[in-house]
Amino acid sequence: MLVRDAMTKPVLIVGPEHTLRQAAQLMTARRVGSAIVLDPDGSGAGIMTERDVLYAIGAGKNPDIELVTSHITWDVVYATPEWSLEEAAMAMARGGFRHLVVLEGDEVLGIISVRDIMRVWAQRRAEAALSI
Repeated sequence: MLVRDAMTKPVLIVGPEHTLRQAAQLMTARRVGSAIVLDPDGSGAGIMTERDVLYAIGAGKNPDIELVTSHITWDVVYATPEWSLEEAAMAMARGGFRHLVVLEGDEVLGIISVRDIMRVWAQRRAEAALSI
């Protein structure tokens, strides 16, 4: 199976000037663990994850004042929609992260997470067990 078949779309997009609380509220409302951060000045697509919010609050940052821009991961590993799930899982394991931004050219198509991959693999295993 390919990344395009398992990725989450549409993605949640926040701006660098959102507060941490606003980003967390949007992620909570959408029931997702990450948001794409688009920089209007052209720095490309970054990502903010629930882990970034947790670390900021754990460090004593005020979520009502602290801006997303200070907590964005810009050094993102991107996947293409044609990657296999195995390639995506290996990239996550090598990099020690749980989300990959899926790009086609410069366009953000989705996000694939460890949870997305596990869901597909578990579903395949269940289907295989039923066919025995």
